[in-house]
Amino acid sequence: MSIKATPTPGSMLVSPKDHTLVMIDFQSQMSFATHSIDAVTLRNNAALVAHAAAGFGVSTILTTVAEKSFSGPMFSEITDAFPGQMLLDRTSMNTWEDAAVIEQVNMIGKDRLVFCGLWTSVCIVGPTLSALDQGYEVYVIADACGDVSAEAHERAMDRMVQAGVRPMTSLQYMLELQRDWARTETYDMTTGIAKKYGGAYGLGIIYAKSMFNAHEG
Repeated sequence: MSIKATPTPGSMLVSPKDHTLVMIDFQSQMSFATHSIDAVTLRNNAALVAHAAAGFGVSTILTTVAEKSFSGPMFSEITDAFPGQMLLDRTSMNTWEDAAVIEQVNMIGKDRLVFCGLWTSVCIVGPTLSALDQGYEVYVIADACGDVSAEAHERAMDRMVQAGVRPMTSLQYMLELQRDWARTETYDMTTGIAKKYGGAYGLGIIYAKSMFNAHEG
């Protein structure tokens, strides 16, 4: 019996209401020692993810480590997307070992989790492997993470992928949430975020709109 295709999305694609985004330790002190990605790109990618999640209504947890005593504030590009949202400050390097964070995960109640943050080999490996161990489906936005070296970041990604984590990128994350340009209610928001934080893709949108009044979809 042959398989029959249908015009429906695969179950492994993320959508706005099927997951919780966890953004971890996007803080000054953590970024100073990050060398696997440059600071401007990191901030842009984190901002793109945050604004996409906020715009699509994704349940999101923002957490910091030793904010007042050592690591400093979370990037304003992220907190600006979630005005008034409480930041969960921790002492643990592994976010999954913090009771307040786990209380939020349980309260939200999503079985699919998407992570990004600093550093990949510590603050992302810890919670992703822990969540996998407890039966969660886990994704990591690789280019919205960073580490003390390219080697550290790459080996951390290898370790997570080998364990079952699904890697993705920041622009991929936003476009997967949009998925269809016929969804006009979020079209302007998606292209607006891309124009601001989407690098060369954003420039392409600006160019096409300005020169030809082009419109995706």
